[in-house]
Amino acid sequence: MTLKLVVANKAYSSWSLRPWILLAHFEIPFEEVVIPMDQPATRATMLKYAPTGKCPSLHDGRIAVWESLAIMEYVAEAFPEKAIWPRGKAARVHARSLAAEMHAGFTALRQACPTNFRRKPKAIAVGDDVRGDVARIEAAWAHARETFGKAGSFLFGRFSAADAMFAPVVNRLHAYDFPVAKTTHAYMEAIMALPAWKSWIADAEAEPWRIDRYEAV
Repeated sequence: MTLKLVVANKAYSSWSLRPWILLAHFEIPFEEVVIPMDQPATRATMLKYAPTGKCPSLHDGRIAVWESLAIMEYVAEAFPEKAIWPRGKAARVHARSLAAEMHAGFTALRQACPTNFRRKPKAIAVGDDVRGDVARIEAAWAHARETFGKAGSFLFGRFSAADAMFAPVVNRLHAYDFPVAKTTHAYMEAIMALPAWKSWIADAEAEPWRIDRYEAV
């Protein structure tokens, strides 16, 4: 049975991108359902798929999984032949720690710089809390690349769930034109060169929906 992934607007849903880019990159077949945000029926429609009334959610027959990180863990279990997480124990533990940190943290950056995959790069004024988030992200990426990622272009060499978790941050740093280190920029370029990334951006550009609070920043 083909997996079904339920996502929100591709222009604005950072959490939807995470499992989507993972499945697309690893060429795992899935059916896609897109539910536009901020519509009268949005929450009711999302509640049909997940008890949170939010996206994304993954459906495998009668099994439903919600929350991006849980979806990735399910995919890793369902497709053990795919290197969803790094194969080495130390690298895998480190990758899971970074993914959990991303899932729970960086609220200042999230709040100040709403996701908009259609946004043309332009800087805005941000506070020390946002700059602190960016500094931690750059340090985390640099450490992972130096320790585990020298054999490839991604955090742990080959693309993994850790990269999928940070993919929306790549967009934020790019779209809000943050000044970053050369190593950070190189990693961002590697993510944005992925066919799966380009496909998501193309879909976002083609969407008819516009939400003012995301477009105004």
